[in-house]
Amino acid sequence: FQFVSPGGQTVITYDQADRQEVGELKGDSLMKPGTTVGLDDFEGKVVVLNAWGQWCGPCRSESDDLQEVQEKLEKDGRGTLLGINVRDTARAKAQDFVTDNGLTYPSIYDPPFKSALALGGVPASVIPTTIVLDKQHRPAKVFLREVTADDLWSAVEPLLAE
Repeated sequence: FQFVSPGGQTVITYDQADRQEVGELKGDSLMKPGTTVGLDDFEGKVVVLNAWGQWCGPCRSESDDLQEVQEKLEKDGRGTLLGINVRDTARAKAQDFVTDNGLTYPSIYDPPFKSALALGGVPASVIPTTIVLDKQHRPAKVFLREVTADDLWSAVEPLLAE
């Protein structure tokens, strides 16, 4: 099965002039229940949002690529990944996935994916979806498919220089 978006696009790029800031995106931390995590925690930094589920094959496959990009971003403190765990009604299964795969970036625990409302008109109905936000937290690139570290880094790196 492969998702095809309207117009056949699975990668959408927003020019700097067309970027619109997303709404207030935050939620309960997957790994630290009762603690809130969100975009406000990463002010002035590039943030890569990734909507994922432990039940999703492509999500499982791309997790090591996402971690590779997280490690590059962590190195100089200019950005982060922020996962949004969706459709996992058993928090423990998602937590086990994070632990077993050595993922160090935070995730919001959001089974009904209500946080998507904060994204406004940005396409995010497919899992996995990866949205690269610039330092003002405006979408610069959206991947409506599994990503590789190279795909993602080529989208992130120019934003670090902006």
